[in-house]
Amino acid sequence: MDYHKPVLLHESVDLMSIQAEGTYVDLTFGGGGHSREILSRLGPNGKLFGFDQDPDAEANVPEDPRFTLIASNFRHLKRMLRLHQVRKVDAILGDFGISSHQIDEGARGFSLRYEAELDMRMNPDKAFDAKAVLNRYSEKQLKDLFFRYGEIRSAAALSRAIIQARPLQTTFDLVAVAEKFAPRNKRGQFLAQVFQAIRIEVNEELLVIEEMLQQAPEVLKDGGRLVCISYHSLEDRLVKNFFRTGNFEGKPKKDFYGNLIRPLEPITRKPIAPEANEINENPRARSAKLRAAELLSKE
Repeated sequence: MDYHKPVLLHESVDLMSIQAEGTYVDLTFGGGGHSREILSRLGPNGKLFGFDQDPDAEANVPEDPRFTLIASNFRHLKRMLRLHQVRKVDAILGDFGISSHQIDEGARGFSLRYEAELDMRMNPDKAFDAKAVLNRYSEKQLKDLFFRYGEIRSAAALSRAIIQARPLQTTFDLVAVAEKFAPRNKRGQFLAQVFQAIRIEVNEELLVIEEMLQQAPEVLKDGGRLVCISYHSLEDRLVKNFFRTGNFEGKPKKDFYGNLIRPLEPITRKPIAPEANEINENPRARSAKLRAAELLSKE
């Protein structure tokens, strides 16, 4: 099985507008699918930096002197690039969410299909895991994260049941408690939302995206591009609002002359979705939304 089949591969890399001698960033290296496509378009003096906090990704690093893996969370984008003597880049690609490899690696605890310790850490060196969330959080904290990150209507009742069932040790412990609250004929979808909410909390996924979006304009060259692939409405809303308004609330702010105050100019007016044939080949592409924006010239 492939480590991770890249989603919207050609569409996303096309939007990066690769120049042969340019410098580029793949924020989510993973299986290296997007990175290999970028490298195929670079000349001998081009450079590509790939970020990944998961040690499993190291096995996929291409033997290519133009590529450098940065073993770090992409929330440290600006600082890590500077450590590699890079101030400005031509384009940045982010393919958010969880990789197929992480889901299929049952022991990581990301999937409801395998019995495993409640883990869900994208970075295994991190101390805070899913077990800590489920066994230490207050009822209100649990309710808030299920409602906000999983958009679960029965968040209050589910949280009470988790408190009563403590301690939870494995993914199947969580499934046994949560499945009782699943709407009729929607067990799989409901449990996926429960797991998603916990995973987002453990890995601070939305905060990480916010921090990256705020740094990206500082490391892009004038006219440089930021290309993002999101997999659920919470991620996509952050990207859409920041591209359109320069903030995460989506509230336009204008200068004295009525011009929008925002660092990026959206290239994609509407998100690009995968074609039917890609979804048939890779069902996990189904919810993907691709957006791109360009750094406005400061002149």
